[in-house]
Amino acid sequence: MDSATSPVILWYRRDLRLGDHPALTAACATGRPVIPVFILDDLAGCLGVAPKWRLGLGVEALAQALAAAGSRLILRRGQAAEALAALVAETGAGAVFWSRLYDPDSVARDTDVKAALKARGVEARSFGGHLLFEPWTVETKTGAPYKVYTPFWNAVRGRVPDAPLPRPGRISAPDRWPGGEDIADWAMGAAMNRGAEIVRPHVRLGEEAAVERLGDFIDRIVAGYDTSRDLPAVDGTSGLSENLALGEISPHVAWSAGRRALEEGKAGAETFLKELVWREFAYHLMWHTPRLLTGNWREEWDAFPWNTDETAHVTAWKQGRTGIRFVDAAMREMYVTGRMHNRGRMIVASYLTKHLLTHWKIGLDWFADCLIDWDPASNAMGWQWAAGSGPDAAPYFRVFNPVTQLDRFDPKRAYVNRWIAEDRRNPDPLALRYFDAVPRSWGLTPGMAYPVPVVSPEDGRKRALSAYENRNFGGK
Repeated sequence: MDSATSPVILWYRRDLRLGDHPALTAACATGRPVIPVFILDDLAGCLGVAPKWRLGLGVEALAQALAAAGSRLILRRGQAAEALAALVAETGAGAVFWSRLYDPDSVARDTDVKAALKARGVEARSFGGHLLFEPWTVETKTGAPYKVYTPFWNAVRGRVPDAPLPRPGRISAPDRWPGGEDIADWAMGAAMNRGAEIVRPHVRLGEEAAVERLGDFIDRIVAGYDTSRDLPAVDGTSGLSENLALGEISPHVAWSAGRRALEEGKAGAETFLKELVWREFAYHLMWHTPRLLTGNWREEWDAFPWNTDETAHVTAWKQGRTGIRFVDAAMREMYVTGRMHNRGRMIVASYLTKHLLTHWKIGLDWFADCLIDWDPASNAMGWQWAAGSGPDAAPYFRVFNPVTQLDRFDPKRAYVNRWIAEDRRNPDPLALRYFDAVPRSWGLTPGMAYPVPVVSPEDGRKRALSAYENRNFGGK
């Protein structure tokens, strides 16, 4: 087939949208037929339970959006290079376009795919879109990557990211579509078991819902976001992490809306922009120091005597039964909604790594199994920040007291009462849903007594500071 008329394969991954999609825009601009495809390869197949289920929902929503636009999403399973080679052979496609990812496994896969396609004489192009700034475009005056957030923010705050691209008016279809698989056969939510029906009502699925979510946030919340984002009992955040993680909305769209809000005098919008750049910073670090995902970013922490066993205390933490109400409420919120308030994430991470002196990787892996907004860079940086082993980390002596944190950010206990049912005469229905969501093997019922603390805030702090100071870690 002539390369000027041969189809372009658009390989979807974590960019499940039509608007502000540089690879899709470029494919449509060729004037050639566009064949969108999603491949369930090893990297997608090995996701944790909740992220894999949520990805499956996102792929279904994308398929529906493409169908409404007169196109189609072809589903294939197998190694990406082999699946793409088969599609090229079946369709005569002369090009494959995709949006870049930045974690080391995806980079290695994409590098191999690009080489294999070019060896076949097929054009292979990758595009931005998942980030505001490509990681290699932000550097210090000496050409080094940034290691601290505030200088990173100062380096990019004056930049003008690319304006969001409009949704293509037309996606040209091929004369004949290749065959594909049925996503139901992939059973991407099988491991969720009964948790799926609990979490599903809390999912805001697809591009249209993500755009509506952003608009509502800008209209109602962003003006006071600098304060409201720390209050777990109120609707005070954007909630966009779920959609950004799968690219159902682009950071450029969010940034553009935030900038407009700031120019309109909504002061909290600057904090929102900073949070978008915090996400960028996580990717910047992951790109330049991939060990962020698998080992202590501060290598001097390699000798720290973390607990790495599944102790009774770790089990209590996972179950939301530590006896520390802020910790338990946040964990239960995650099981019912698939997400956790950011203040809660800091508290549960600090409690696990400092009060329980447990390795941050145990928490990182658990979140990677349970969060529908799981993101490799943000999850790793958040855990290492809380543990003290990461870049721009909380200093070793900062041990969040979950009781005083609750007094400060949930003084009326609205948040903990929403999520903890034990010992309450009329528990909130959401608190009861937790018992329906968790594994039956845990044997938990709302009639159980609420546990006493497995480690008190005072004892945990003393033990953590003793461990840090005796081994001279993290701050001296």
